[in-house]
Amino acid sequence: MSTNIVSIANQKGGVGKTTTVVNLAAVLADMGRTVLVVDLDPQANATSGLGVEPRSGVSIYSAVSGNEDIADIISGTAFERVNVVPSEVNLAGAEVELARMADHLHWLDGVLAKVVESEVFDYILIDCPPSLGVLMSNALAASDSVIVPMQCEYYAMEGLSIITNLVNRIKNSGANPRLDIEGIVMTMFTRTRLSEDVVGQVREHYPDVVYSTMIPRSVRAGEAPSYGMPVVEYAPSSPVAAAYRDLGKEFLKRHKAFLKERRRR
Repeated sequence: MSTNIVSIANQKGGVGKTTTVVNLAAVLADMGRTVLVVDLDPQANATSGLGVEPRSGVSIYSAVSGNEDIADIISGTAFERVNVVPSEVNLAGAEVELARMADHLHWLDGVLAKVVESEVFDYILIDCPPSLGVLMSNALAASDSVIVPMQCEYYAMEGLSIITNLVNRIKNSGANPRLDIEGIVMTMFTRTRLSEDVVGQVREHYPDVVYSTMIPRSVRAGEAPSYGMPVVEYAPSSPVAAAYRDLGKEFLKRHKAFLKERRRR
């Protein structure tokens, strides 16, 4: 199996993006897949959420600038078959420098090419920052597909249209013709009329890509990062952990169908 690069992206913060990255990585690893998490968010929440302490000067930018080989930046975690390219706060400042680089949309693609060629990892999951800047654009230009976590709230459709437009621009500009939205994950779901209405609206507009699995709102999910653990490890018997395990199974099934459909085109 070749390495698949999947960006987890939403320009809006607080939608469960990093929680989805960390837990999907852990669940896929439990199912025998090897996963590399690339933390592209200067807040470094995916890094700390996997139990790795952020360190000044250690991020993907070290590889982009040529100061480090990508292999020297990859860090192991406490979770078997899960590795991470850590982030740190200075990556935010580096974004300005990256924007000045020649072919500035493809520096991440170039850095990850060596990792892809090695075929060490089944999946590379990119935790994108909650913005529409150079970092997210690079992630989308380097990815095979995108998964969009969406909070069950009234502004969900507005945010979804923004990320959809960005994906289409990256695809149609020639920066990454293979890019598609592979899935939409509804997060922070509650048994309320509001949540059900939002889910229904999103499914009406995007009938083929909304995951059946919905991630419930959970205090446990909020607690887990402070212990440097995915919630599937921190509270394995909780409903939210069960939901993420279901999401991992659905992801593998859908991803197989996604790749099959892509080969058919």
